[in-house]
Amino acid sequence: MKFAQLGATGLYVSRIALGTMSFGGAGSAQWEAIGALDETAADRLVGTALDHGVNLIDTADMYAGGESEQMLGRILTTRRDDVVLATKLAARMGPGPNQAGLTRHWITKALDDSLRRLRTDHIDLYQIHTFDPITPIEETLRALDDAVRQGKIRYLGASNLAAWQLMKALGTSDRLGLNRFQASQSYYSLAGRDIETELVPLLLEEKVGLLVWSPLAGGFLSGKFDRDGTTDTGARRAKFSNPPVDLEQGYDIVDVLRKVADQHDATVAQTALAWLLARPAVTSVIVGAKRPEQLTANLAAVDLTLTPEDLSALDEVSRTPLPYPHWMHADMSWRHPA
Repeated sequence: MKFAQLGATGLYVSRIALGTMSFGGAGSAQWEAIGALDETAADRLVGTALDHGVNLIDTADMYAGGESEQMLGRILTTRRDDVVLATKLAARMGPGPNQAGLTRHWITKALDDSLRRLRTDHIDLYQIHTFDPITPIEETLRALDDAVRQGKIRYLGASNLAAWQLMKALGTSDRLGLNRFQASQSYYSLAGRDIETELVPLLLEEKVGLLVWSPLAGGFLSGKFDRDGTTDTGARRAKFSNPPVDLEQGYDIVDVLRKVADQHDATVAQTALAWLLARPAVTSVIVGAKRPEQLTANLAAVDLTLTPEDLSALDEVSRTPLPYPHWMHADMSWRHPA
């Protein structure tokens, strides 16, 4: 395994992380589609990941209604110190009006609930799962900072924020002398490069790490899908299309992935992950799995080095038009002397 520095901290995390959204949820149509693994299967995946050098494991309070955290807490009982444990809050966890969001009230309760489910006295990376348009950002950041000072949280992160939202949070933290977000967990893949326009430049400028979720576009880039349909009707992507993918361009991307993969005797999924690992802003790529052999195959992507020609071909087929004003900013001819 290879490791990278998390944001501006001195903490190192594995370039590939284990995502646990597939843990738990049996009996729920939503979580059955994602995985609904029982604890025995989840234990095997965690063991496989740790044995291959993975040290970052990501979960969230809302995954299977808290069951993912509960399973992980039991599984990690003897290996807690081997893990940089990340979880998230903000999503609704009950019917009450205050059982969601990023208020001081809910942060305090949700954090204690996650600590209890995870059977630990601290969260290594505590992430807001989304932006709360109702709660003032100062309230959220002060509550999170208090928890860091209490020792319940080591580092702070954010997920699914727009660039302006993240920049507002960073600016507020700097102005008030509070702990700032050290990582952004965002969707990024060959089939979804939206964050390159605004968010990636911000992350590089502010030295904030990037943790990628759904690096295979919900399985679309796994090699199981082509223009003739899926070859695996049990795949999650066959049951619901999330994240959204432009299918016309998506199949073109898969075609090029297959060519590049064949040149390296690699899988389509490994090649898609290797492209992400070569992007300058990416700290770690979060992968999920249902079976240890599937996880082991994806972990091998960390050792796959694509050539400049490979990267260029993949970059070209997956490129999306720049929105305004970025297409204007890209033309620097006015700045150069005659």
